[in-house]
Amino acid sequence: MRGATPYLLAAIGLALFLGVWEAVPRLGLLPPTLLPAPSQLPAAFLREVKSGIWGDSVLFSLWHYAIGLACGTACGIVLGIATGMYRPFDWALAWIVRVLRPIPGLAWVPFAILWFGIDQTAAVFIIAIGCFWIVFFAAQGAIRGVDRDLIEVAEAFGFKSGPEKLVKVLFPAALPGMLVGVRTALGQAWMAVVASELFGVSGLGQRMQQASSLLATDIVVVYMLTMAALYGLVDTAFVFLQSRLLAWKA
Repeated sequence: MRGATPYLLAAIGLALFLGVWEAVPRLGLLPPTLLPAPSQLPAAFLREVKSGIWGDSVLFSLWHYAIGLACGTACGIVLGIATGMYRPFDWALAWIVRVLRPIPGLAWVPFAILWFGIDQTAAVFIIAIGCFWIVFFAAQGAIRGVDRDLIEVAEAFGFKSGPEKLVKVLFPAALPGMLVGVRTALGQAWMAVVASELFGVSGLGQRMQQASSLLATDIVVVYMLTMAALYGLVDTAFVFLQSRLLAWKA
């Protein structure tokens, strides 16, 4: 299929989805308190914007998201590179990784509250954990996947120390794989945002919890779509940055 056909089919699919969604509450198949119609959402969105709650919630969540993502990504890259380059270090951490990796982010919420209180730092901690493991394994796998011939060539040219090989060969060669992990972490971090804010920290998650307790499902959907839109913008910006960083591969 060429030309406008894919876009037309996408538009038709979206229109059908919205039509079915609108019909379900209007036909009484589900009460509006359980599933608000799409036509209710613009009014709910405008109420939230005019009250100032929407803007404040977005800013709080973006702050948690950015700091948590940066911390988790940085730690994941550093430890991933270290374990990928040095087998003894990998062996030393092997069982620690096996024990901690299966623990979901939500399980850390009680400790986040105990260590940091119901505070912004607790939310950042949960988000950082949510994206750390993805980036860690991506960085580790990318470093180990670097062609051995490249490393031998680097050594032949005198780059024999670990830092030299990392800067000149390993990091540039592993960067595409690392960026794939970072992009995956962008989405995982948004999932962690809701979990990190449900226990009382200001943001989108807290507002969704408040609205659901009042059966204001139209407001809940507004914030769900807000998160989807924010993720779309972040992902688009990251893809642009990724294309710039990997321009040498084109």
